[in-house]
Amino acid sequence: MEFIWTVDLTSGYYNDAISIRKKVFVEEQHVPPELEIDDLEDKTIHVIGYLEDKAVSTARLYQKNDTTFKVQRVAVSLDFRKQNLGNQLMLEIERYAKEKQVNQLILDAQDHALSFYEKLGYQIEGDSFMDAGIPHHKMVKTLNL
Repeated sequence: MEFIWTVDLTSGYYNDAISIRKKVFVEEQHVPPELEIDDLEDKTIHVIGYLEDKAVSTARLYQKNDTTFKVQRVAVSLDFRKQNLGNQLMLEIERYAKEKQVNQLILDAQDHALSFYEKLGYQIEGDSFMDAGIPHHKMVKTLNL
């Protein structure tokens, strides 16, 4: 899989990311569009995974401080799930974070995805909370730089 990183909200890459996110979060999970596309779009770094030139996965990173990225909007297109592509996406995010000397990744995981993130070394922090009507937990992973 090839990964492209962008901050250009006018690029085709960003449009590919938004297309995946709308299908996964808005159409499949019924997240209101105004919650999915928020005021952090131009403050985040977007990554898109391509398989044979087709956009199949995406996420975005929000830099909380010098040492922490918040991973958001992690999504894999429906037809490409169960192929280890989400795992590849998360490993690419770790590679990028290390390259930028960021040693902590945090995210708000939907409860159905907790085991996915735990297998990648993330740990649950705190109690369950609701976001867009979906139960979540905060998760944290410290990277070895």
